[in-house]
Amino acid sequence: MIVITGALGFIGSCLVRKLNDEGHHTNLMVVDDFYKDYKEPNLFNKQIREWIHRDIFLPFFEKMHSQVDFVFHLGARTDTALQDEAVFQKLNLDYSKSIWRLCAEHKIPLVYASSAATYGNGKKGYIDNHSIVSQLKPLNPYGVSKNEFDKWALKQKEQPPFWAGLKFFNVYGPNEYHKKRMASVIFHTVNQIQTSGQMKLFRSHKRGVANGQQMRDFIYVKDVVKVLHFLYEKREAISSGLYNLGTGKARSFLDLASLTFKAMGKKPNITFIDTPEDIRKNYQYFTEADMAKLRAAGYDQDFHSLEAGIEDYVKAYLLKKEIW
Repeated sequence: MIVITGALGFIGSCLVRKLNDEGHHTNLMVVDDFYKDYKEPNLFNKQIREWIHRDIFLPFFEKMHSQVDFVFHLGARTDTALQDEAVFQKLNLDYSKSIWRLCAEHKIPLVYASSAATYGNGKKGYIDNHSIVSQLKPLNPYGVSKNEFDKWALKQKEQPPFWAGLKFFNVYGPNEYHKKRMASVIFHTVNQIQTSGQMKLFRSHKRGVANGQQMRDFIYVKDVVKVLHFLYEKREAISSGLYNLGTGKARSFLDLASLTFKAMGKKPNITFIDTPEDIRKNYQYFTEADMAKLRAAGYDQDFHSLEAGIEDYVKAYLLKKEIW
């Protein structure tokens, strides 16, 4: 079976859809906190064999490891504004280490979610080179937890037969409605346009960066799950390690909002508000993935342009209130 942790969530549920589309109907085991029933629609109309709560998954995995062929560990606490380090220690570090150890012991391939938040202010660049991991200084506890696990993984002598830590950049797309404040700006733009006819972006608080010109590497979730499936299929031919997962092209939040208005058939009406105090100090003003490593590993598919991704997301999902 293929295990997907965090399967009720944004990327996890999209991966289940992708695997179903690729013919995996009777061999999927999904793991999550199933008491969070507000996320249940993400798994509606998907074919799954086993559902296991995250609190009992580890003892189950230890006992029934012979049934598991591959693990996608996407479950994590992803709130970049949360300051409770104990939560990140428990869910992003300790839990992940347990999954790693079981995969290593029982020779099960593992792909896990890292993050571009590990790069902090970008002084070391955005290249997925193992030599800089110990030098990175993330800007929030979430990013710290992801980087600490990356550092730990790289030091392990006992490793899964194949493993990849994917540094997700700014992922957007269907099935993120439950993320509330942490949902993409596209999601919030559509909601604000529908309620007020305008969008309020964060004002720049950095000298030399104009309002709305904060830039990120935005990647459509349908591209993310294509890469995840590629790693599953080609694992025997790919080197283990950390891999960036973005498009390789930074775009501005002003572009993002303007394209969302366009996808809705409306003229842009954009104003600016102060960035909230709790994230202002540690705000990333620029990210852009160096994608050479994944390309060298053989991934040759094109990524959606921001224009194409937003048009599909807005028209096929947000305006129709559809789940993928």
